[in-house]
Amino acid sequence: MSQFHRWKSGAAGVMAMAITTGTIAPMFMFAPASAQSIFRGQGSQAPTGRVSIPAGFTLPITYDKDKIVVTPDETTRIKLKVAKNLVDSSRNVLVPEGSEIEGQLQPITRNGEKGIYFVAQDLILPNGERQSINATSRVITRKEKISKGGRTDKIIQDAAIGAGAASVISLITGDRKIQALEPILGAGAGAAASVLLRRKNTEVIVIEPQRGDLDLTLRSSLFVSRGYY
Repeated sequence: MSQFHRWKSGAAGVMAMAITTGTIAPMFMFAPASAQSIFRGQGSQAPTGRVSIPAGFTLPITYDKDKIVVTPDETTRIKLKVAKNLVDSSRNVLVPEGSEIEGQLQPITRNGEKGIYFVAQDLILPNGERQSINATSRVITRKEKISKGGRTDKIIQDAAIGAGAASVISLITGDRKIQALEPILGAGAGAAASVLLRRKNTEVIVIEPQRGDLDLTLRSSLFVSRGYY
């Protein structure tokens, strides 16, 4: 009987804290099993006047380009944006649409396959308030081959291109018009050139934010103010 009462208490707590995105979107509900993991062992309460968005919640993310092209070994700092208002069950805005998230794309290898994922570091609200955020995207392993003499039009169309990828594409294809997200440092580019010029092809990773590639899952609770507006 005590377990039943604990389950009811946990489920009621989740319903009270239910979070939605968008203007008229339905509430996101957590299953009872998830409710137990959210409320047990967190070890901290939200500060007075603030709301805890629990670990495991996913924030919808957008970016101002359709694609981001990087090499599988590249680390690149970028800034993302929250795609929709994040509101509670009473429609109080917790995280406004357009809030920025700073962090970096960084390489990871799983089961022998190289990929890229985004590691969030700071959440910046429209009023300039900044706070730490512990969240990551899924690992992206979608690759495109860059070949000597090949065309890259489709790969780079409406894409932000990392410095490493820009160097790879320009050196292998001979296209010197590639624009990088960050400047290519002279020493690094020179070292890469001697290797790349001997290659006939290589691979880049193509990230598509509009497909949800960079949606962020909280790895720990995020404390925010209720009713931003």
